[in-house]
Amino acid sequence: MYLSSVRAGAPATGAPARRVLTGNVLALGLVSLVTDVSAEMVGSVLPAYLVLGLHLSTAQYGVVDGVFSGSTALTRLLGGYVADRFRRRKLVAGIGYGLSAAARAGLLLTAAAPVAIGAVLAVDRTGKGLRTAPRDALITLSVPADRLGRAFGAHRALDSLGAFAGPLVAVGVLALAGSGRSYDAVFLTSLCFALLGVLLLALFVRDHQEPLPAGSVRPGTALALLRRGPFRRLCAAAALLALTTVGDGFVYLVLQRRDDLPLTAFPLLAVGSALAYLLLAAPLGRLADRTGHRPVVLGGYGAVVAVQVLLALGPGSPVLLVPLILLLHGAFYAATDGVLMALAGPLLAPELRTSGLALLQTGQALAALCSSVAFGAAWQAWGAPTACLAAAGAAAAALAASAALLTAPSPHLSPPSPPPHEGHPSP
Repeated sequence: MYLSSVRAGAPATGAPARRVLTGNVLALGLVSLVTDVSAEMVGSVLPAYLVLGLHLSTAQYGVVDGVFSGSTALTRLLGGYVADRFRRRKLVAGIGYGLSAAARAGLLLTAAAPVAIGAVLAVDRTGKGLRTAPRDALITLSVPADRLGRAFGAHRALDSLGAFAGPLVAVGVLALAGSGRSYDAVFLTSLCFALLGVLLLALFVRDHQEPLPAGSVRPGTALALLRRGPFRRLCAAAALLALTTVGDGFVYLVLQRRDDLPLTAFPLLAVGSALAYLLLAAPLGRLADRTGHRPVVLGGYGAVVAVQVLLALGPGSPVLLVPLILLLHGAFYAATDGVLMALAGPLLAPELRTSGLALLQTGQALAALCSSVAFGAAWQAWGAPTACLAAAGAAAAALAASAALLTAPSPHLSPPSPPPHEGHPSP
């Protein structure tokens, strides 16, 4: 029903103004669902493929993972500016989804060379960098400000459903393909899902073509947003917290090596995290709207500290700790991924919404790059338990500093425009 109304190209005239799962939110959620199936099919097997298959050292994997995480920073600000300046958020997001689909095809063409694989992954993350801020901006412009936590929770629940299904599909494909070119079968299936995501975006997502105030979007306007105290503190806190967070691939590699899990079970670790994310995203979004976004975000990063402490226990740890670690890891994403964007949205004027979110996400991406390189080197030098313990101490210190930085923002600094409808259809 919702998708048909979006495709028709006319605003839903009788829709309740405070409905959370609007047509755009649902459509964007479905796009994210199938795209995450594609992404997590690759992401769930990639650490094992590189470290256990191609025999990269943990330091080398840290560099590859850093490029995977940090290359989004190269395009986030540009994509945010272009999307705001020309009011083509859907188009910029579509280019990003298209680049990620092209990267899936690239994985089929590369030989088993880390440099070539790293280049293809950089293209994939470039696509993610282009699409994430325009997509999140479209969500913030589709619902009232006091329902943003719920809207992002609903979107992230659909997104995490794809993250949950992706590793399961990868396991099934690996089992059916058998030996030989089993990874190529995963990459080909991932490409099909990526192309489906691009098609759904083109057919069912609508852009917002609100009038643009004269001179409001110029080169440098995103950086000028850092002059605003609350938004500057939010960006600093987000970057600091990302700097001390161990990447997903490292979490799963530590568990695999510590507990000597079989290679075929490796993608199932991502399933556990995704299931926790799926179950907790919507409830934590509602909780954030009721109690405030700040405490939920800080609680999510508290889960990061707990994960890193549990990973530091080392060999011989009870195997029952694995589900607990995956639960806390998924809870971290559920409490921070969308809620942080909901926290930032009311601080940004609608015409600069994409640029501001891109700036925030750029800081996170650069911090994630540094984190992956540093943790990989620490693991290589000290071993996994000591590296995890050092990461936990750094994360606890960052959490304490960020609690002071994340003072409760006023939602009236840059009042959002609460759309009575979903916006005008893009031409």
